Amino acid sequence: MGVTPRGLRWQRNPERIQRDADLDGIYVLRTSVTEQFLDCNQAVLAYKRLAVVERAFRSWKSVDLNVRPVYHRVPDRVRAHVFLAMLAYYVEWHMRQALAPVLFDDEQRGGRRPSVVAPAVRSPEARAKARRKRTADDWPVQSFQDWLKDLATIVKNRIQPRLRSLPAFAMTTRPTSSQQYALERLRVRL
Repeated sequence: MGVTPRGLRWQRNPERIQRDADLDGIYVLRTSVTEQFLDCNQAVLAYKRLAVVERAFRSWKSVDLNVRPVYHRVPDRVRAHVFLAMLAYYVEWHMRQALAPVLFDDEQRGGRRPSVVAPAVRSPEARAKARRKRTADDWPVQSFQDWLKDLATIVKNRIQPRLRSLPAFAMTTRPTSSQQYALERLRVRL
C-alpha cells in the first residue's frame, strides 16, 4: 500500500485476511490471577457470571426496583443509599428463588453445558413450562414483574362505617388461588 504522485496503490494480503478470519468469533480472557487460585474453566465461569451482576444493576435502575439516581454528598448518605439498593436487590433475589417454579426462569440453570465455553441450553422442563405457560402442577407461569403486579392487587383497606359509633377496621382482599400459592412460596401470611 502506498501513496504516489499518480494515486493510491494497494493490494489485498490474503494471508492476513485468512488469519483474521480464523479468529472471527473467538475472544480471549486475560487475568492476573494465578492458575493456583483460578484455573481456565473458573476464569471463563467468573467472566460469564458478570452478566448476573449487570442484570442486578439493570434491575436496580430500571426493570424491577426503579432506584432513581440520588445525588448525595455526605458519605454516610451515599453508603446508606447503596446499602438500601443492595438490600432491595437481596430481597428480590430471594423472591426469585422462592418463585422459581412459577417463573419463566430455568430452575436447572448451569447444569446443561458440555463445557464452560458452550452456550447454555434450556432444560426440557423449562421449555415445556414456557410453551404451556403452566407448571407441571398446573399453576400459571409468569414473569417476575407480572407476579409483582398480580400480588400488588392484594390490598388492605381501612374501613370506617357510616355510623361513627362503630370503630374503623381493616379488611384485606382475599387472594386468588394462584396468589395464595405465590404467597406460600414466599412464606408470607396475610
